[in-house]
Amino acid sequence: MVKALTIPTFRNYIFGAFFSETGNQMQTIAVAWHVYELTANPAALALIGLSHILPILGLSLIGGVAADKIDRKKILIISQSSMAILAFSLFSLTTLNLINEWMIYGVLLLSGVAQAFSMPARQAILPNLVPGKFFMNAISLHTLQFQTATMTGPAVAGLMIAGFGVSSVYFFNSISFLIFIASILSIKKSLNVEHSDVEFNLKSIKEGIQFVFKTPILYSTMILDFLATFFGTANILMPVFAKDVLHVGPQGLGLLYSAPALGGVIAGILMSLVPKIKNQGKIILVSVILYGLATIGFGLSNSLHIALAFLVVVGFGDMTSTIIRNTIRQMVTPDHLRGRMTSIMRMFFQGGPQLGEIEAGLLAKAIGAPLTVVIGGVGVVLITTLMAFKNKSLRKYTS
Repeated sequence: MVKALTIPTFRNYIFGAFFSETGNQMQTIAVAWHVYELTANPAALALIGLSHILPILGLSLIGGVAADKIDRKKILIISQSSMAILAFSLFSLTTLNLINEWMIYGVLLLSGVAQAFSMPARQAILPNLVPGKFFMNAISLHTLQFQTATMTGPAVAGLMIAGFGVSSVYFFNSISFLIFIASILSIKKSLNVEHSDVEFNLKSIKEGIQFVFKTPILYSTMILDFLATFFGTANILMPVFAKDVLHVGPQGLGLLYSAPALGGVIAGILMSLVPKIKNQGKIILVSVILYGLATIGFGLSNSLHIALAFLVVVGFGDMTSTIIRNTIRQMVTPDHLRGRMTSIMRMFFQGGPQLGEIEAGLLAKAIGAPLTVVIGGVGVVLITTLMAFKNKSLRKYTS
């Protein structure tokens, strides 16, 4: 399970990434709670998703070219420094009682710009940190740290919001970025791309797009990812469930955000113990259907304990699929195209849930949060079942 952790470069990276992701997940819950507290309007939560998706759609392809052209270590240091400053600005504005929802949207928009460059570089460097024989283990551990952060971050954030106010979460997040920067600086190994003939032009962007859409397993998993997360995403409605449906306050909100991550941690541990997996396509499809069914169960829940149980299953299904998809993508993509492939993947991976959050926020305003979530879960099951019958390359994929 810990083979990849014996490699210092990977160990340092995972350590810093965990702190950064914990802070990021804490800020996610803080922003959602803060906006809903300021506005008491589910539709206002939809603008959180819009603030994230605009830079992703506009700049991710450029960020992917940058990850294939520029030293990935430099990209990470600059982008993480920018996000640290932005998180500190939220802390300052909140502490000085100058904050409003539009300022929050603006900071999130700028953070999205930094993430458009950061995320392709973060994903693309993983194969540079470990030898090929440890790669599946590294992907599982990387996903495990992400899910552990996603599990602990919201729970801690809920307690901090209740005890010290939302500004304390913003301050912690700004510090977490600095820890990640220090871990990146400690990596002495070069993270440069193998080929240096990539240029900042449309030809380079086109090359990445052509590679993805000429590789059936890449584009089919990306389409499934987008559609499933568009319909199934319920995260943005968690403040509504916590405050108006389940009546559990900020502490309960933290648990609602953390529960899927617990399922993800369980999936990550199990996947890290399996040296090789066959019939990956079928496992992806089954796990996404499980994700959709559990989403329906959550939407129908009328108690915190039942809701948490279904959310654990949501996280398990989602993360099982994610680990397999990410491993396939990294292994079939050459290093000089990995940044661009990752940027396209991020457009699907983040575009689906962010656009889904906009849809969910607006629909919840009209028909209520529980029915919105149930309809989304039904959509996930129907779409995945259709793809299972229609997409033979995905259904039959194995390596």
